Amino acid sequence: MSTQNYNPVPLLALRDIIIFPQMVVPLFVGREKSVRALEEAERQKKPIMLAAQRDAKTHHPGPDDIFDVGTLGDIMQMMKLADGTVKVLVEGKRRAKIKDYLETEDFFLVNVDELPEEVELSAEVKGLIRSVTSAFETYVKLGKKISPEMIHQIHAIEDPFRLADAVIVHLNIKLEEKQDILETNDAGERLEKIYTHMKSEIEILQVEKRIRTRVKKQMEKTQKEYYLNEQMRAIQKELGEKDDFRN
Repeated sequence: MSTQNYNPVPLLALRDIIIFPQMVVPLFVGREKSVRALEEAERQKKPIMLAAQRDAKTHHPGPDDIFDVGTLGDIMQMMKLADGTVKVLVEGKRRAKIKDYLETEDFFLVNVDELPEEVELSAEVKGLIRSVTSAFETYVKLGKKISPEMIHQIHAIEDPFRLADAVIVHLNIKLEEKQDILETNDAGERLEKIYTHMKSEIEILQVEKRIRTRVKKQMEKTQKEYYLNEQMRAIQKELGEKDDFRN
């Protein structure tokens, strides 16, 4: 993509979600300004700038309420529902930064610059790629429901930016932390941040697993003791009935 070909572009302000390149996401859009932005992008056959709000509770955001860095995306499908809400399927393409706002009344119209993603595959970056890939595999084994195909695809990624984008969508981290990673231009720094978050998540998942195992063993022990006690009571009852019969 070259920004010179399609600037300016409509902007969709997102609540509670950061969209990264490669992500395909269904969105339900109800605000009139947002619906008009989608309609304008589709009418002009242009990409749409997808940028998150700083505070999801702001119902009528202005330029200061929206992060400058977001993702240029394509509208794959759009359907208007009976209640006026629009269901749209968008695909993130490339990171971009808002330069200025040309329109803020009917809908947001902005000029953007794509963010650079050139990288030299140094020994350090290659090491980080291996570390992130290995940690992701451990993360999945600890209970994250991710298809084997996705794991295979992530193992095959050699581009550090693409790897970061593919992995981060599966991490349970705060919106601000995802935004920070989206804004990071250095490939090694991005991977290092993701690796740090992933190691923290892995530690939490390992603790949860140990707790579940301990609770399960305790429950099994309790159930076994209950069963043995019930069995003993049944035997004692039967022996008592036999003694009564003899008497």
